[in-house]
Amino acid sequence: MENKIIYFGDPLCSWCYGFAEEITKVVDHFKKELKFELVMGGLRPFGKEKMPDLAEMLQHHWKQVHERSGAHFRYELLKSKTFVYDTEPPSRAVVTMQHLNPSESFEFYKDIQKTFYYDNKDTSLLDTYGPLLKGRISKEEFATAFNSDKIKKKTKEMFEYSQKLGIRGFPSTVLLFEDQLNLVANGYIEAESLIEGIERLMIEKALN
Repeated sequence: MENKIIYFGDPLCSWCYGFAEEITKVVDHFKKELKFELVMGGLRPFGKEKMPDLAEMLQHHWKQVHERSGAHFRYELLKSKTFVYDTEPPSRAVVTMQHLNPSESFEFYKDIQKTFYYDNKDTSLLDTYGPLLKGRISKEEFATAFNSDKIKKKTKEMFEYSQKLGIRGFPSTVLLFEDQLNLVANGYIEAESLIEGIERLMIEKALN
């Protein structure tokens, strides 16, 4: 197995949105040493709760994330009476991109975060993803894969993989080094601290 950073996140996880800039710095720092794998962890997959039931709690979290990370939020979506907080569709959108154009999947993941948190678009709608494809793949190809049983199954398998490893919170950063999985960070962390943690683990494992 190749040594790699495995990042467990969810497009509708607000702390993951705040973490986007930090994990990008980490990936760039280690790009010559470690592969990078993005796993959809499943924050609220197949959720049924509508925004009126969650708005107060979400607004509190979003403001916390902004204060800690500086990530910019807009709050119009919190007024929606119909939006259902189901993180499976945006996660499936990322899995679709991983299947069709894997080299673009991380940037696409971050684009989905922005389109939800800043543009306040409904991520349950297929049309939301059209403007984000940006020549990466055709809308028709994306739609066919997104709606396929194969991609739905792969998305569910990702959620199950995350649960099997005991990943309970997002974002979570794991280092696969010399065939061993090591949890480096659970939750938001600055890039500098995460880089130090990964480097320390690599040195420890290499010496053992």
